[in-house]
Amino acid sequence: MAGDGGEVSKALKIVIEKVKAATAARQPPVSEWCSEPRLVAVSKTKPKEMVIEAYLAGQRHFGENYIQELVNKAYDPELMERCPDIRWHMIGPLQSNKAKKILEIPNLFLVETVHTEKLASLLDNIWSKAGHERRLNVYVQVNTSEETQKSGVLPTEVTQLTEHVLANCPSLNLMGLMTIGAFDHDLSKGPNPDFQTLLQCREAVCSYHSLRPQDLELSMGMSADFEHAISVGSCNVRVGSTIFGARNYAPK
Repeated sequence: MAGDGGEVSKALKIVIEKVKAATAARQPPVSEWCSEPRLVAVSKTKPKEMVIEAYLAGQRHFGENYIQELVNKAYDPELMERCPDIRWHMIGPLQSNKAKKILEIPNLFLVETVHTEKLASLLDNIWSKAGHERRLNVYVQVNTSEETQKSGVLPTEVTQLTEHVLANCPSLNLMGLMTIGAFDHDLSKGPNPDFQTLLQCREAVCSYHSLRPQDLELSMGMSADFEHAISVGSCNVRVGSTIFGARNYAPK
């Protein structure tokens, strides 16, 4: 049962304290890019009871990787009743034929994985036809590590995609850039190169579109490296196993 003294609540409190400490330790210009990074609790494969516990402990932003799992949780009657102000992030691959299903869920805050012009146009079209008063928040996903198994636009092509979103997708709000990056970087050898690449991508996008760095969020950093990500400029960190414990994957 969800409660104030559960393991999820305790773990969440520790993560929040670490986010605050990393935020306070930033120096200009990094500290000027966003006042306080957003913590997204990644609840994929976790039961709704854990989501409710985190929500009751003060967490509002939650991320899901799998389309059907996000749909199931977003429409769950108990979650809807007990977590009325929850804000869902789609942080996994979004297939074109499932896009409408995701954009229809209640309390969708942000789609973090826009990686092609085709997907951007599709989301724009669906959102426009639905008649929403606000624009749909999106991140452009960048494949900073250039690994073939990962989604995302290549760093050399990021301005082409942001130009398409800004010029041709009036129902989308380009909030920033996102990367997953390589999982095994050793910080003792220096800053994460994927994070540095995303910083360079933002410089290029801001220069191309005459934007300020604070106009474009960076989403980078997960359980193993969110403090480092914040120190170099992340505005949105995705933390899952540190809050909810190891993932529960069904056997294939």
